[in-house]
Amino acid sequence: MSERAYPFFAVIAIAFGIGLICLGMWGCPQYGNYLAEMRGKAELAQAEFSKQVMVQEANANLEAEKLNAEAEVVRAKGTADARGVEGFGMTNEEYIQYLWVKKLSMADTSVVSLPSDGGLPVLTLDADPKSEIAGTASTEEE
Repeated sequence: MSERAYPFFAVIAIAFGIGLICLGMWGCPQYGNYLAEMRGKAELAQAEFSKQVMVQEANANLEAEKLNAEAEVVRAKGTADARGVEGFGMTNEEYIQYLWVKKLSMADTSVVSLPSDGGLPVLTLDADPKSEIAGTASTEEE
C-alpha cells in the first residue's frame, strides 16, 4: 500500500466513528421511548389481568354465597320437617331441650347438671338473686 492510502483509511475511520456517535445520539433516546412504551403496555396488561382476577373472585364469592344460602334454606326445611316428625307438638323450649339431650346421648362426654330456674342454669351462687352487683351495694344511711 502506498502512503496515500493511510490518510484515506483514517478519514473513512473517523467518518465511520462520527457516524456511529450520531447514530447513538439519535438511537438512545428512541430506545428509551420504546422501553417506556413497552413498560406502559406491560403495566396496562397487568392492570387488565388484575381486574379480570378480581371480577372472577367476586363472581366466585357471589356463587358461593348463593350456594350457602340455598344450603341454609335446605337445612331450615330439614329442621322444620324434623320438628314435625320428632316434635309431637312440643313447644320451642321443649324441642330445644330434646335436641340437647339427643346431642348429649351421641357425645362421649359427661355432663354435670346444675340446679336451674325455669330451664336455665343458675350462673351465680349468691344466696339472694336480687342482691346488688359486687362493689355497687347501696347504703341506707345517705
